[in-house]
Amino acid sequence: MIVNVFDGALIIDESLIEESKDIIERQVREYVEGKRTCFDLSFSFPSGALGQVLREMNEIPYGETKTYGEIAEKLDTAPVAIGSYCSQNSLPLIIPCHRVVGRNDIGGYQAGREVKQKLLELEQD
Repeated sequence: MIVNVFDGALIIDESLIEESKDIIERQVREYVEGKRTCFDLSFSFPSGALGQVLREMNEIPYGETKTYGEIAEKLDTAPVAIGSYCSQNSLPLIIPCHRVVGRNDIGGYQAGREVKQKLLELEQD
């Protein structure tokens, strides 16, 4: 499914989530409106390194960020690998890869850096 967020489009693989498309869309809308700080959706993490990275991202609290390097150090890998795994996140926003930033800039994002910046600003308000 495609959800529009701050003039950008995110592709969320709703087949990985147990709840209905309507519930997913409602929770995304509530998040963007500032009425929700976390998602109450059931999904499973993939196995292997991708699953480890997604679990780490999912642990980053609302309003906080971690760098690619911080996650890489914890998982004993390289920051570029973390960036690659972030780009493989099939549940962006729900698993908050937008909270993973570079040491000197905000890094990339599926819907674009402008959308990532707006998401980070939303979480600071």
